[in-house]
Order: sequence, then structure tokens, then C-alpha cells
Amino acid sequence: MDCVIELKNVTYSYPLTTVPAIKDLSVKIEKGKFYGVIGENGSGKTTFCALLRGFAPSFYKGDLSGEVLVEGRSTLEYGPGELASKIGFVFQNPFTQISGVKDTVFEEVAYGLENFGVPVDEIERRVVEVMKLTDIESLAEKNPFDLSGGQMQRVALASVLVIEPEILVIDEPTSQLDPEGTESVFKIISKLKEKKKTVILVEHKIDLIAEYADEVLVFKDGSLVAAGDKQEILSDMSLLEKGVALPQVAILGNTLKEEGIPLKYIPVTEKQAEEVFSELITGKE
Repeated sequence: MDCVIELKNVTYSYPLTTVPAIKDLSVKIEKGKFYGVIGENGSGKTTFCALLRGFAPSFYKGDLSGEVLVEGRSTLEYGPGELASKIGFVFQNPFTQISGVKDTVFEEVAYGLENFGVPVDEIERRVVEVMKLTDIESLAEKNPFDLSGGQMQRVALASVLVIEPEILVIDEPTSQLDPEGTESVFKIISKLKEKKKTVILVEHKIDLIAEYADEVLVFKDGSLVAAGDKQEILSDMSLLEKGVALPQVAILGNTLKEEGIPLKYIPVTEKQAEEVFSELITGKE
């Protein structure tokens, strides 16, 4: 598959710091894949996202060595706003994403397209389309700041998706949401996966990473300590020693295997667990 983003031996330090936030990072992001990014707080996940969209070092300043390439071109070579049309970014806190200068959800979603100079007819078509996708049509005339957290996060997603970027970087979109809000956001993320968008998702809820990701990137202390197929990474019990959360079904599966129970494979999702344990029970019968 095509490589759309590549980091080559990247080390980055924020201003006035002595320890790099990212250390000697090399990784390729392939078109159409869903990447889950996990690790402890302070492990470098958010800085990784900032590097992908060119905010480090262009906005945050600091020192960067190595190369961050988007479609084969260094992020340092892109002009203001150029990367925003290629890479959509969704913040952890939807309050950060909402502009504060628009009175209705419809206007808020349209705001980015206005800044890009898109014709009015095209703006209306795309806003209506993305509001359907994100299930916020009924909120069109409401003030963005009168919404619940889950509704605001869907508006934030819509304001990014309306730009129609091929790459989405989403930084812990459910960290401040209740289960209902989390479910509503992941319904949208599921649709993005179906559309074969390239998605890089930072998320602490490991069961959601297990369900949606194709590949997983694991960070610790600014370094990429593991990367690969989700089945392989999320069933690697050695990551527990690095403070990485793993799915409970994977931990259970590994415990059973150590006890000599012949599981077909270590499950990482509830659906896989049902399959593996059902086969085990059927086989015993």
C-alpha cells in the first residue's frame, strides 16, 4: 500500500526542555489503514500527532532533527494552511476545536470551508452531507456551546470532515465523554474506517483500539517501543511491564494458555473471545 506519511529518525524537543519529547522515531503510515496509538500519559502520543500535522516545530517551535514527510514532502516545506487540507485534526477537548465566532452549528461546520474560499453552493452541499454523516442535523440551528460533550465532539468531527481530508489524526476524542457520548463518536469513526480513510487515533480505551485498529503504535518515554498488526501487539503480555494497557480478554486468554488450555489464538476483542471460547467448549463436548 502507498505510504502517505513517513517519519525518518525524528527527534523533537519543546523549547526550554532538556529531554526530547520524541526520540529517534522512524515509522510509516500507509494509505487507508487505521492506526491505534497507545501508551502511558506523557509517553509522546500528543507530540507525535503534532509532528504529523506540522505543528511541531512550526507552531510550538523547539528543535527538530530527522524528517517528517507527508506525501513525500517535508512538513517544513508546506505553506500556511496547506497541511490542513490534507490532514484533519480532532482535539481531545471539543471546546478547543469550536471557533467561538459562529452562533449556530451549521455555521460552525461551514467555517473552515469559508476560510478556504469554497463557493457558497458547495459549502451548503458539503455541510449538509457531513451533518448527516455525523448525525447532527437536528442541531443545525443550536449554538455550539449549548450542546452536550458528545454533541460538541461530533460537531468538532464534522468541522474537520467537511474539509474532506484523506488523513484524520484524532487525539483521545472520548477522554471527557460518558459511555453514550463515546458510542456516538465511535459510530462516526466506524464510518471513516468503512470509507478507507487513513486514521491515526490516540485512545486510552484499549477495547476500542482493539475493535477498530488495523495496526497499533506503542509509545513509552518518547520512543516507539512496539508497532505492528493489532493482533500481535495487543496480545503481547510483555507490554504490561511497560505500563501499557491490554484488553482484558487478551490477558484472560494468555492466562488460560499458560494453564495448558489449548486456545486457537489469543483473542483481543469480545467478538474474538466469544469465537475462541465457544470453539473450546464445543471441542470439549
